[in-house]
Amino acid sequence: MARAHDLGRRGEELAAAYLRSRGWRILDRNWRFHHKELDLVAERDGVVAFVEVKARTGTGAHPLEAITAAKRRELGVAARGWIARRGRAGASYRFDAVTVTRRAGRVRLEHVPDAWRL
Repeated sequence: MARAHDLGRRGEELAAAYLRSRGWRILDRNWRFHHKELDLVAERDGVVAFVEVKARTGTGAHPLEAITAAKRRELGVAARGWIARRGRAGASYRFDAVTVTRRAGRVRLEHVPDAWRL
């Protein structure tokens, strides 16, 4: 279990660095609202993205498949909480995903903008 947790934490670090390198500013990491968590909240050009990070070793299903309908609903609750407490006037909001796949010592990141809508 600790190994999966370490992979997830490392995936979030890589995703944050990746987004920053593309001009995104990280506003929050692991932001909690009523037992629900937003991995990353990032902003660029008036867009605030609630970013779900999924990290996997290259075996099994694609990481995006782990973002189920129930998970998307939970993220929606957390996002509404974030907007109520920390929202930006005039910003637009969306849900992004970043997948981090490690296989044979290589790491691949994929940013999926506007990955789903509520």
